[in-house]
Amino acid sequence: MAEKIRLAITGATGSVGGAVLDICARFPEIFEITALAARRDAKKLAELGRRHGAKILCLTEPDGPAWREEGFVCMSGEAALTEIVLDARVDHAVFASSGITAIKALQAALERGIDVSLANKESIVVGGPWVMPLVKRRGQLRPIDSEHSAVWQCLRDTENAEVSRVWLTASGGPFRSCTAEQMEKVTAAEALNHPVWKMGPKITIDSATLMNKGIECIEAMQLFGLPAEKVGALVHPKSQIHGVVEFIDGTAKLLLSQADMRLPAAAAIAWPRRLPLEAKGFAPVEPSAWDLNFSAIDESRFPCFALAREAGRRGGAYPALLVGADESAVEHFLNGEISYPGIARLISSVLEEYRGGAPSSLDEAVALVEEGRRAADEKCKNFSGGINS
Repeated sequence: MAEKIRLAITGATGSVGGAVLDICARFPEIFEITALAARRDAKKLAELGRRHGAKILCLTEPDGPAWREEGFVCMSGEAALTEIVLDARVDHAVFASSGITAIKALQAALERGIDVSLANKESIVVGGPWVMPLVKRRGQLRPIDSEHSAVWQCLRDTENAEVSRVWLTASGGPFRSCTAEQMEKVTAAEALNHPVWKMGPKITIDSATLMNKGIECIEAMQLFGLPAEKVGALVHPKSQIHGVVEFIDGTAKLLLSQADMRLPAAAAIAWPRRLPLEAKGFAPVEPSAWDLNFSAIDESRFPCFALAREAGRRGGAYPALLVGADESAVEHFLNGEISYPGIARLISSVLEEYRGGAPSSLDEAVALVEEGRRAADEKCKNFSGGINS
């Protein structure tokens, strides 16, 4: 019998971390949980630790200086994430948290040579030039986000020279049929009502503006080593097809499945095998219900998507600035300080006024995220894209 795969999961209390844990619980003969990490929810982390038999718990931002949970080795701070992935009891590191907190740990895991499953856009968008060169072998770094997982599964052993174009798909969010005039009046409650996925507030707003899809295009460029002109996105409201790869011979592959994060999670942590999920109650999409309808993204109605695509084309400082400015803009929108269209206006203003150079190190790229956030915060104080604009 093969040895179990021992996992460390960062972002364990989130939706993607929950999807990974669900798969592990369904196949206890294959997976073993060694460590779980989260930001600050000590109660939920401890509950998950007991349920899944974890040995190590980590909070990157604990409420107290010395938090403790009986029965676990308890760690705290960003540096602890690196300690965990370097632990000999960890074979596979899963990064399912948002933000840039785990970039150093991601680098350490890749340098150590263990398998990595990734659902953290910012690490690749901001740190891609300093992360991707650390990948030692094909299949070591496996995307969990449904769109990147789909492209990754379609590519498998394909060489980049054979790829004509890859397409990510988007549900279109709650406003795909709205006019620009209607979107001027969008409220936070409306934007938080995603038609397909249940996610946290930041990613839900990014999905509504399609900023998320633009950032995912930048991520795909880094993950798959493709230029901007070979990466695109299409609206596919049924969310059955998660990614498409076109080849230079005129053929294409696509991945079709239910909209369930547990499917790409299973594909990542079990690679190169596929788990018998149908036997565990996962229903496929029946052929009679397959939907192949796509439409182009209207960048005039979704300017955040256009901003992200332009940041990806320009490269240098702009992806990191975009990430920081977007974090700030979404926060100000949720706080009622700017309008829904004001999100794009604020981000655009930050990018247009940047006069610095490109980062030459990961630390400089991370600092640019903070610079983008700070610039957006400052502009918001007297920003013309307010609630009534």
